[in-house]
Amino acid sequence: MKQIDLYKLHKKLQRALDEDRYLHTLGVEYTAAALAMKYSCNLKKARLAGLLHDCAKGMEASEYIEFADKYNIPVNEAERSNPGLLHAKIGGFLAMKKYHVSDPDIIEAILCHTTGKPDMTMLEKIIYVADYIEPGRDKMDRLPEIREAAFTDIDNALKMILEDTIKHIRQKGFAMDPMTEKTYLFYKDK
Repeated sequence: MKQIDLYKLHKKLQRALDEDRYLHTLGVEYTAAALAMKYSCNLKKARLAGLLHDCAKGMEASEYIEFADKYNIPVNEAERSNPGLLHAKIGGFLAMKKYHVSDPDIIEAILCHTTGKPDMTMLEKIIYVADYIEPGRDKMDRLPEIREAAFTDIDNALKMILEDTIKHIRQKGFAMDPMTEKTYLFYKDK
């Protein structure tokens, strides 16, 4: 893995993201680092993926479809109706092209941090969970239980997050990305 200067990356992201998103990004980096230490996952990869997971959020969501079309990033039906979901795919692209990350483990963790995917690696689980439980989050009902589960049984935390996400999507009447449902079905009986 090419050496990336985390200090410089912090500065670039601070300029690219609004203050709230940047603070969220720092929270995800911090939480991903803690989870990586708990689960013996590569700390540098966890920090980088945590820092870059929302790197596309500096763009307007209204620009996502056009950007995806321009760079041949596939867009599914759920993403067309809710372009904000595309930030993970575009983030993976930007991590490679703008931030010069070549490690496929980091790119894949960024790509699946919103929907998850069946049979995730530990790094992918860490970024998915860290995004949900970072210290700046406070509006989810079961957050204390999920935070505790994240450090005792990450698969259970993942399942709880998926349950709450699906419930929220259905209550709001949003289009559900098929991968979210596939991920839930994979983890619900684990």
